[in-house]
Amino acid sequence: MTAIKHALQRDIFTPNDERLLSIVNVCKAGKKKKNCFLCATVTTERPVQVKVVKVKKSDKGDFYKRQIAWALRDLAVVDAKDAIKENPEFDLHFEKIYKWVASSTAEKNAFISCIWKLNQRYLRKKIDFVNVSSQLLEELPKVTEDQQSLQVGGKESVPSGENQSVTGGDEEAVDEYQELNAREEQDIEIMMEGCEYAISNAEAFAERLSRELQVLDGANIQSIMASEKQVNILMKLLDEALKEVDQIELKLSSYEEMLQSVKEQMDQISESNHLIHLSNTNNVKLLSEIEFLVNHMDLAKGHIKALQEGDLASSRGIEACTNAADALLQCMNVALRPGHDMLLAVKQQQQRFSDLREHFARRLASHLNNVFVQQGHDQSSTLAQHSVELTLPNHHPFHRDLLRYAKLMEWLKSTDYGKYEGLTKNYMDYLSRLYEREIKDFFEVAKIKMTGTTKESKKFATLPRKESAVKQETESLHGSSGKLTGSTSSLNKLSVQSSGNRRSQSSSLLDMGNMSASDLDVADRTKFDKIFEQVLSELEPLCLAEQDFISKFFKLQQHQSMPGTMTEAEDLDGGTSSRQHNAGTPLPVSSEKDMIRQMMIKIFRCIEPELNNLIALGDKIDSFNSLYMLVKMSHHVWTAQNVDPASFLSTTLGNVLVTVKRNFDKCISNQIRQMEEVKISKKSKVGILPFVAEFEEFAGLAESIFKNAERRGDLDKAYTKLIRGVFVNVEKVANESQKTPRDVVMMENFHHIFATLSRLKISCLEAEKKEAKQKYTDHLQSYVIYSLGQPLEKLNHFFEGVEARVAQGIREEEVSYQLAFNKQELRKVIKEYPGKEVKKGLDNLYKKVDKHLCEEENLLQVVWHSMQDEFIRQYKHFEGLIARCYPGSGVTMEFTIQDILDYCSSIAQSH
Repeated sequence: MTAIKHALQRDIFTPNDERLLSIVNVCKAGKKKKNCFLCATVTTERPVQVKVVKVKKSDKGDFYKRQIAWALRDLAVVDAKDAIKENPEFDLHFEKIYKWVASSTAEKNAFISCIWKLNQRYLRKKIDFVNVSSQLLEELPKVTEDQQSLQVGGKESVPSGENQSVTGGDEEAVDEYQELNAREEQDIEIMMEGCEYAISNAEAFAERLSRELQVLDGANIQSIMASEKQVNILMKLLDEALKEVDQIELKLSSYEEMLQSVKEQMDQISESNHLIHLSNTNNVKLLSEIEFLVNHMDLAKGHIKALQEGDLASSRGIEACTNAADALLQCMNVALRPGHDMLLAVKQQQQRFSDLREHFARRLASHLNNVFVQQGHDQSSTLAQHSVELTLPNHHPFHRDLLRYAKLMEWLKSTDYGKYEGLTKNYMDYLSRLYEREIKDFFEVAKIKMTGTTKESKKFATLPRKESAVKQETESLHGSSGKLTGSTSSLNKLSVQSSGNRRSQSSSLLDMGNMSASDLDVADRTKFDKIFEQVLSELEPLCLAEQDFISKFFKLQQHQSMPGTMTEAEDLDGGTSSRQHNAGTPLPVSSEKDMIRQMMIKIFRCIEPELNNLIALGDKIDSFNSLYMLVKMSHHVWTAQNVDPASFLSTTLGNVLVTVKRNFDKCISNQIRQMEEVKISKKSKVGILPFVAEFEEFAGLAESIFKNAERRGDLDKAYTKLIRGVFVNVEKVANESQKTPRDVVMMENFHHIFATLSRLKISCLEAEKKEAKQKYTDHLQSYVIYSLGQPLEKLNHFFEGVEARVAQGIREEEVSYQLAFNKQELRKVIKEYPGKEVKKGLDNLYKKVDKHLCEEENLLQVVWHSMQDEFIRQYKHFEGLIARCYPGSGVTMEFTIQDILDYCSSIAQSH
């Protein structure tokens, strides 16, 4: 118990300037035992306050905490239950009766004794002690005020009577050990120096001290007996001093009685001052709390009126409602201090704010829904003027009027997210219908402008141009300016026209074919390109303006995550999703940016299907339109991705770009397939194959379209596929040709390809250009050698025999001695080829070459010049053999090289 007492004094009472005088371990009577301690304490400062404190052990640790304290002056009765028998129970009567059971009767009696002594010492009012043994209630001797104020060593001394009995065992425990003073310590040191063996033999040292003490006592007694007279005198003086002390005590007692009332009054005054100070402190704190609540939870009457009756149609009314809504939000979001939410006035004010918020939120949501409908009707009235023009209505006035409510929407979002979400859905539902009407009308106008208004242009745009050309037999393969957009069956019907028909119809081709087909194709394609660009140019600002409005009006421009966004976005989606979500439910929305994209998908759900339909129409009109669409769409996608790669516009245009790229690839594949399916006539010469001319047309068109385009790589890949197909199928047709020699087909078509690539300067086809030139040169040389053959046949046979003899080992100058190859045989053969016969043979050769070659490439003079060079080479070869094998014979050809040149020139001029 002593250890607990010291621990309580140190941890609980010393910090509060209190002294613990007595302690008892108790528990409440009649209940489950929960031990605690009752402590009797006094303050160390005047005026002294006596308290009974209940201390309990903490549940969370091994330490004690102060639970409750009672002033001793409030104690009315102490009931010990039984004055004779030992009983641990006792009652303390404060404002109510507390029943206790002590852990032992001794602790209970010591605690009650301490309470009695404190009552006698400090309280004017006497406490009733019931059923308490008289031995515990001992009268304390009166202590004068002078004794209480005695100071020893600067500290207040405890009187030997009353205070010692009050403090009980505390002072006794302190008196158990007394520190030696300096003189005692010095005497002991001197004594120990004289008895050095004391350290090693304590018993001998103690005996010596005892003997010396006896000697001293005997000396003292003898001295007293010798001074009996002085003792008698001292006793008289002591008696007189005692009388004086009794008189002083009587006076002090009278003084104490006189000052007792003053002391009680001063104690009461001190207690009153303490209570007044406590009351003032509480009043200041209460005033601060009230001012806080009034300043932060008071909404001005003007704001209340604006929330209840404010005009939401005028700018001034909107501003007043916005300010009032902000003030209401501040009042509702004020951080209340602990305990404020338990006040009835605070609860009533919060309920009033909640009612105001609900009322204004309903009024705002209803008004904005009406604004959506009203603005929609006004917007619908402007649709008629845009129905015949390729423009989309401007929603800027609508957005401008609604943006006045942006701050109120932000307030609604933070205070009532359900109504905010409802407004969002209503806006999307209404706007999606409005935009769907506008966009569908807009695309209908675009389709009408693409297909044209006259039946002739529509008919021409739906691909039968080549079929009509075939029926009229005015469009030959070499002059075909049509596109590879017709059906495969129509291409299979194409046949190679005869050279006579080509020459007779060349002028009509230029007038009818080129003017009515190529020029019209260019015009149609240019018109389509402008319409498609205008469509994209109208859609892009429309989507950007709506997205910017949504972010500002619904306050979604930030990229932070919102609670519950996933389910909200799924609701907003309404069963529709973008191309990426077709396989299942929409992706979970994790940010406000994704929420904007979902809203845009809902509002503009018809854009992607309409664009795909328009692209399909353009591809049906002319497959070459996919080139224009690929370039335009790529540029707009690139622009949109630079602004925001994840935006609705960027995603939608990217999806449509995939479709356009597929159509472009399909166009290339169709051209390659049509190359493979082309057939030639067996009765007419081939000339320039149709797919060679069409490749030229495609390349020229593509180069003009893809100039500085972002998707140049796609065109280069298409070029590679097409040129490979052209090379393979030219060779296939040449192998199958029966009317026209293979070398002529290869020479003319590869010459055309080389000329086309040289003119267009396509960097990715440099290797193919060199290959085409090489093929052209090789087949030109092959055709010349094959066609020219041996114009002087007998002479060729003669000299072949000469060369055979030389090869057998006969010397060249000895060949003339051979019977079959002598000079007479040589002259006989030479006479068979006079100049007239040579010219006639060359003329027949020219006609043959002219019959093989087509007029489109104009290679007749090139081939003729090559044949002339080959003929001259053979002539020089024959002259060399004559000079080496028949030296000095004087045998010469009957025509010269100059004659050959003259013959060739005159033949060419005559034709």
